[in-house]
Amino acid sequence: MPEASSAIDDNIDYSDIESKYQVQYDDGFDNVLVVDGVPVIDKSKLERLLAKVTKEFSKKGVSVKQDDIFMPWDNASGKSKGFMFIEFRNVDDANLALATIHNHPFDAKHTFKANRFTDIERYTEMDETYVEPKLENFEPREHLRAWLADPQGRDQYVTYRGDEVLIQWHGKPSQCEVAHKPDWKDFLYVAWSPLGTYVATLHRQGVRLWGGLSWQPQQRFAHPLVKLIDFSPCEQYLVTWSNEPIVVPERAVQGPQYFSPDDEGNNIAVWDIKSGDLLRTFSTQTDGEPHSAKKQMQWPALKWSPDDKLVARITPGQMISVHELPSMFLHGKKSLKIEGVVDFEWCPLGDKDKEDSVAANGSTAKSSKKVQENMLVYWTPEVANQPARVTLLAFPSRTILRQKNLFHVTECKLFWQNQGDFLCVKVDRHTKTKKSIFCNLEIFRMREKDYPVEVVELKDTVLDFSWEPKGERFAIVSSNDPNLGNPGPGVTIKTDVSFYQLDHGKNDFRLLRTLPSRTSNAIRWSPRGRHVVLATVGSSSKSELEFWDLDFNSDDAHRKESQADWGSGIQLLGSADHYGVTDVEWDPSGRYLATSASAWTHTLENGYAIWDFRGQELVKHIQDRFKQFIWRPRPVTLLSKEKQKQIRRNLREYSRAFDEEDAAEESNVSAELIALRKRLVDEWNAWRTLRMKEVGEERHHKLQGKDDAKEEIEVWVDEVIEQIEEIIIE
Repeated sequence: MPEASSAIDDNIDYSDIESKYQVQYDDGFDNVLVVDGVPVIDKSKLERLLAKVTKEFSKKGVSVKQDDIFMPWDNASGKSKGFMFIEFRNVDDANLALATIHNHPFDAKHTFKANRFTDIERYTEMDETYVEPKLENFEPREHLRAWLADPQGRDQYVTYRGDEVLIQWHGKPSQCEVAHKPDWKDFLYVAWSPLGTYVATLHRQGVRLWGGLSWQPQQRFAHPLVKLIDFSPCEQYLVTWSNEPIVVPERAVQGPQYFSPDDEGNNIAVWDIKSGDLLRTFSTQTDGEPHSAKKQMQWPALKWSPDDKLVARITPGQMISVHELPSMFLHGKKSLKIEGVVDFEWCPLGDKDKEDSVAANGSTAKSSKKVQENMLVYWTPEVANQPARVTLLAFPSRTILRQKNLFHVTECKLFWQNQGDFLCVKVDRHTKTKKSIFCNLEIFRMREKDYPVEVVELKDTVLDFSWEPKGERFAIVSSNDPNLGNPGPGVTIKTDVSFYQLDHGKNDFRLLRTLPSRTSNAIRWSPRGRHVVLATVGSSSKSELEFWDLDFNSDDAHRKESQADWGSGIQLLGSADHYGVTDVEWDPSGRYLATSASAWTHTLENGYAIWDFRGQELVKHIQDRFKQFIWRPRPVTLLSKEKQKQIRRNLREYSRAFDEEDAAEESNVSAELIALRKRLVDEWNAWRTLRMKEVGEERHHKLQGKDDAKEEIEVWVDEVIEQIEEIIIE
């Protein structure tokens, strides 16, 4: 029987099965890459190098084994030649590796350069006969800042209501119109980039950026279930956050614009806006903290230096980690170890700093200035016998510039003036018995030697603090209301609003004026300074707006010298009310203010209103399901300070053209109004003539056959016979 069975098996044809399951081998070299820029080593370090190389490839989502790598050696020196051959499973893996690993920084001194093995053969056997290239037609791309060239100089804003987004122009009444009505669907909310170049929409799949005259999609970032975004100050990078950790499913798309398995478990991602590449991911989970623990997350979680060259994140109580851009490597390969650190902020870059930086980076022989370092400030609380401390630090030198010890500290808040001229540290202090809390303002003068500190002592709790843009004044909202700690429903906290200004004679900040018994809890300075709005935001019983001018009696150009009576220039321009107001925002010109009541907070009288700087209402729309109103930001002017001063000196000459436009606008409005009134009068006269004709014909028929028909007219006359005035005394 075994022999018969063997004979039967020999007669069976297995060719169809063999062809079906036959392993296909790649006979070409399309799956082989040549990687240059590899460190030159001896054979004792080969295992470590191969392990690190395979790890770098796996970070990019490419699977490589050590057996797939061949490294040529120089027999004379016994060292490697600085490049290697890598064989991949198929051409697709090789193409993915080429896209992800080319120009990849392997370490501080080596950068990978990848090429296909077949390309090397093709380039070495090239025909050296010159062939003139074919010229392609140039197709200009839309300018992303084309809206700045608007002939009327109008600003734009975006509104989000229900499922509809509108981008609108704002100007004179005849110039207000819809700029674009996009058909964006299924998004969470919209946001402008800090210079107004892009508008971002958050979708379930990730983030989309739109821009240009036709509002075409400019970039996308695949971060599923994204909830928050943050742009870098110069719009070069984007940070996204989701409350759901990153999960990379099997056979997911890999590449520089997608997550890799190494990103799993993280929920913060940093992206390059121009290329769309993912630079790095982070986790908001602190080491040793249980995943089930819920805590309030500080946003933005990553804080940018004003020049976009550095980004930092804090590990509360432990350290500040500063990363370089675009590599996202840890600066100096080590973090700032600061025991107990609570918070930090980068110093903004002022106009003077920007000019110095441009001069230092210029190519002229006169540009011998050294580029100013970035600065950051952080604070640490009291521990044992150590006082709380505020520290100014220069970076990247990591030099401590100034330290200030503080005692009996409950909490600190850091407020930079937008030009970096001043730093205010709002210190909430407690008494020795810890039964009451009061506030001190520690103000650092950053433009003076050794960074002197002035102290403003306050007895009340400070609810809000705000610097005047490009100025030397600040405003605070304070309160000693007994309901402050635990306000009940319908209870409005009574507040005081105070203005302070730097007194150059005494080098101290002096009180200009205090406005008592207010309900205001928010301060909104105009981007140009001088004007400020005090608002009651988020209250169910009060919604007041007060428009103030801090230089009402003086020329803006000479306000420092003309302050004969300290604080006399503070004048109330107008007051208004917007029920249920949740957001208050100035436009970039500082001429208009927008207030809105968002359905995300409540559902009563949602909508928005636009006011001028004096508090006169220009536009108001009550819209159900209204969610957002955001002005489009403008980039910093390209005009030099000398040119700006020249324009101010000749402002009257420029204003003539604007006055003529305003007069033409008024005449057009008047002509339209007169034409409307004339049309209505003509319609009334035509209707009256028709009715009179109908009445006349009807009366003529009634009076036929009555020779003595008479028309009787009755006239009623009111006559005052007697008038008595009585005075009643209660």
